[in-house]
Amino acid sequence: MKRRDFIKTTALGAAGVLAAGSGLVSCAPSTEGFNFNRLGTGAGLKLSFEPYELQLRHTFTVSSYSRKTTPGVQVRIDYEGFTGYGEASMPPYLGQTVESVTRFLSKTDLSQFKDPFQLETILAYVDSLSPGDGAAKAAIDIALHDLVGKLLGQPWWRLWGLDPSKTPNTTFTIGIDTPDVVREKTRECADRFKILKVKVGLDNDKEMIRTIREVTDLPLAVDANQGWKDREQALDEIFWLKENGIVMVEQPMAKERPDDNAWITERSPLPIFADEAIQRLADIPAIKGAYHGINIKLMKSTGMREAWKMANYAHAEGMRVMVGCMTETSCAVSAAAQLSPLADFADLDGNLLITNDLFKGMEVIDGKITLSDRPGIGLTPIK
Repeated sequence: MKRRDFIKTTALGAAGVLAAGSGLVSCAPSTEGFNFNRLGTGAGLKLSFEPYELQLRHTFTVSSYSRKTTPGVQVRIDYEGFTGYGEASMPPYLGQTVESVTRFLSKTDLSQFKDPFQLETILAYVDSLSPGDGAAKAAIDIALHDLVGKLLGQPWWRLWGLDPSKTPNTTFTIGIDTPDVVREKTRECADRFKILKVKVGLDNDKEMIRTIREVTDLPLAVDANQGWKDREQALDEIFWLKENGIVMVEQPMAKERPDDNAWITERSPLPIFADEAIQRLADIPAIKGAYHGINIKLMKSTGMREAWKMANYAHAEGMRVMVGCMTETSCAVSAAAQLSPLADFADLDGNLLITNDLFKGMEVIDGKITLSDRPGIGLTPIK
């Protein structure tokens, strides 16, 4: 049997098992309609996109801003009757806009590529178009991975050789707010999650924690979003946080202060994770020793390809891994979830914070990230 015939037969068999076992209608045609022998000979990839603003359930406040919406751009790549979906989400601190994303996508020519399996070649080309534009690049990367997974009839967690039973519980984020609103938000989620994440970094941190403790004794993670200004005060607060059931801390001080972050990490009783201080693979060597771990987000890493490399490299360096997200639909969240069996912590709640999701994808069941056998990144469009 020729290699391509084997791939085709395997994909067909897997697709049949998935369809029979899941009861779900596939969001792509059967792989029986795809001729693997035509790879590289047919029409090229077709990229299309449109803006899509995400509506938040509650006003979202962190140490540096508040917002009620998040701008985004939805992306699709079509090839031989199959469609891969991707997404760019642009919270303010990324410095990207709908205009910058659409401008980048408009100059990206995917029609020159006739074999979507050439992920390294295609995504190296995309990355070469500019030094930044991480969210726009991530949208293409996600759509391409979704497409390739559908062509093979397999989810990416399986293609990466991961065990879906090893996914962590995800945190659910509670933004900075008044005590009454914090209580309300906590009551809404305390029964559905095993761990919560609390935004801190202002002068009401302890009030936030005490208010949540009036409602639940669940483990908490905290994210200072670079909000703490004095390292000794930050360390004192971390010791207090540990006494009150906090289990990890994200980005205690500004990313431009690596020595102060390293000083805190060396003395902290809790694991300290880099967030704003880590963008891409090349950033890891510079922050080693300043943090115990890294928070990988697709909108910063440029997508799944680099996120996979970052997680493996971090583990090889003895660092811990967290997989996070922005405010996103189930598209980008489900893409990040494919990586989650490698993570020590996960913060994949972005789709749960909005009211206008476009997809059904990764689910949170009893607080745990739950992956499906749906191919690609595991999406079903919501009509």
